[in-house]
Amino acid sequence: MSLDAVLARIDSDLPAATDRLLELLRIQSISTDPAYKAECDKAADWLVADLQSLGVSAEKRATPGHPMVVGHVDGPGPHVLFYGHYDVQPVDPLNLWDRDPFDPAIEETPKGKVIRGRGSSDDKGQLMTFIEACRAWKAEHGALPCKITFFLEGEEESGSPSLVPFMKENAEELKAEIALICDTGLFQSKTPAIMTMLRGLLGEELTITGPDKDLHSGMYGGIAMNPARVLTKILGGLFDENGVIQVPELYEGVPELSDELKAQWEGLGFDAKGFLGDVGLSVPAGENSVTPLEMIWARPTAEINGIWSGYTGDGFKTVLPSEAHAKISFRLVGTQDPQAIRKNFRAWVEAQLPADCKIAWTDHSCSPASQMSTEHPGFEAARKALSDEWPDPAAYAGCGGSIPIAGYFKTILDMDAMLVGWGKDDDQIHSPNEKYDLESYHKGIRSWARILDAMSA
Repeated sequence: MSLDAVLARIDSDLPAATDRLLELLRIQSISTDPAYKAECDKAADWLVADLQSLGVSAEKRATPGHPMVVGHVDGPGPHVLFYGHYDVQPVDPLNLWDRDPFDPAIEETPKGKVIRGRGSSDDKGQLMTFIEACRAWKAEHGALPCKITFFLEGEEESGSPSLVPFMKENAEELKAEIALICDTGLFQSKTPAIMTMLRGLLGEELTITGPDKDLHSGMYGGIAMNPARVLTKILGGLFDENGVIQVPELYEGVPELSDELKAQWEGLGFDAKGFLGDVGLSVPAGENSVTPLEMIWARPTAEINGIWSGYTGDGFKTVLPSEAHAKISFRLVGTQDPQAIRKNFRAWVEAQLPADCKIAWTDHSCSPASQMSTEHPGFEAARKALSDEWPDPAAYAGCGGSIPIAGYFKTILDMDAMLVGWGKDDDQIHSPNEKYDLESYHKGIRSWARILDAMSA
């Protein structure tokens, strides 16, 4: 089958493809708010109808929450599964948007044309790049180049409560040779990247209690133990002078990078000073024995996400607080065990509690890191295909964030996942005025066409 004809079709059909995306973006599929349940159903129905128009056997599948969309189409090549999500984040605060977030439009900006609207980058625009690539293949050749399973979720932005049960109940139907995920971005907004490392996530919340009530600091200051003092002392010892996390055994399971991968990352020319400068900083604050890019992609972190105690309102109140609170998160890599880290962190904290203080814990997120093997021939085929489409050659990269679905494909369906996306750092996902570059949408469609062609060969 001719790839050139498919690419030409994508170029000529871009206005119609953009109109289809705008239509999907108008659906207010906010999964976290029960008031938008009907809109989530509407988005699922829209995708079912669109896939069916391509000859895909697609249907909406009920879950205890929002529905899944599952579709199948036969083809001559390998069997791949494509995953994306059709739900979006809430739009608050609405007053910070320059236009109605569900009235999307093409806007001219100093950097070029963008598609403005909630979900344009995360993840409806990314999802539609794959569907539009399939549409162009079907239009030119009457069939798709390989066997494809479509798996589109409606709860990704609300914690995916139905995802794991659905995958387990439908494992045989969903299993393919490899999963394709389009929910990531370009490296430094210009280099195509195949994500092969995703950090896991562990969340902890703690409350240290001292006196049984808030106390007058003039009467009790100095003689009574202050839980805010205890908390800040403990958290102040979370790192040593070299940025190394002090929780015992935390680094068990942290892998050493190969010389080849280090060299490839070095070749990306990551501008740490510019990266930090964009947010008013200048000096990397992680382990001083590794490179800045390793800090983001390949090393564990411990971060204080919130800390509060005592009186924080206007004016001043000389109170000695009864309680002090903090939220702590750990990003995990390699084979680090989140449950073991939770146990060790709690023991480390509790060993430092003085007399008259007690502690209460609240569990939050807990998921291990994911590392994709690149031994499947599709990875190298995709990397070469992407290099043919973009000015910069494609690279295998890490991701500082966490995308649990990639790990679920491995643990539940025993298949690797390839994460490719076209988002840019300034897309403002989850924020007001979200956008997706029209170039990202166009070249994303062309990129998937190239990847499908390369993998089917």
